[in-house]
Amino acid sequence: MPNRVIPFMKTKSDTTPTKDWQAMFRDWAQEAPEGPLKRYYEAGTIAMDTPLKDVPMLALDLETTGLDSRTDEIISVGSVPMDHRIIRCNGSGYWMAKPECSLNPESVTIHEITHTELEEAPRLHHIFENILEALSNKVVVVHCVAIERQFLLEASLKIYGFPLYFPVLDTMDIERKYHTKLPWWKRIIGKKPSLRLDACRQYYHLPRYKAHHALTDALSSAELLQAQIAYHMDATNDPISKYWL
Repeated sequence: MPNRVIPFMKTKSDTTPTKDWQAMFRDWAQEAPEGPLKRYYEAGTIAMDTPLKDVPMLALDLETTGLDSRTDEIISVGSVPMDHRIIRCNGSGYWMAKPECSLNPESVTIHEITHTELEEAPRLHHIFENILEALSNKVVVVHCVAIERQFLLEASLKIYGFPLYFPVLDTMDIERKYHTKLPWWKRIIGKKPSLRLDACRQYYHLPRYKAHHALTDALSSAELLQAQIAYHMDATNDPISKYWL
């Protein structure tokens, strides 16, 4: 079984590592157990030199019972296919999953998903193949990679005994890097920027949506990435490896 830390394949510079996701998918396709996860890895992913404009993406968001991926559970998943210019809402997906344990009252106040709503929902392992199909051949767009990647990795370990990995564009990380590149005098006189999803969207004058619904937050991340690309990136000449994690 591969380590839970994704290995670096080569470097873009002395300080910034990048990954050859195609090569890693080929390795994991050999190691993964027969079934949906093996087919996911066998389908492969895009080459690291693919221009940003040619990258198929999937904006993704999860709602969970808490923040610890080892003990908490996924209760809803929202996904929206996109590229650097188009968001395909008609291809969106939304799944709810009934957790094994009771909902955490603190998390209910955030995502507002109740026991009643989840009573008839399937367990996560019944819908995980659908999630893999949505992820297949896509670079995943999230706001805060640590949540989606780690929760889905742990869920895959429980369901298949083998981890799920996928390449990610993290809108939070992109925004953080942009702000660190501002001239020093702007950083001194300005307030420390918030990297919350809604705050990042306000920097680009995007509309405000109600937060903490998986599908709405996936759409929010998709719109934010498109704004970031328009303002800060060269979609024609920049390879995906410049930005993915």
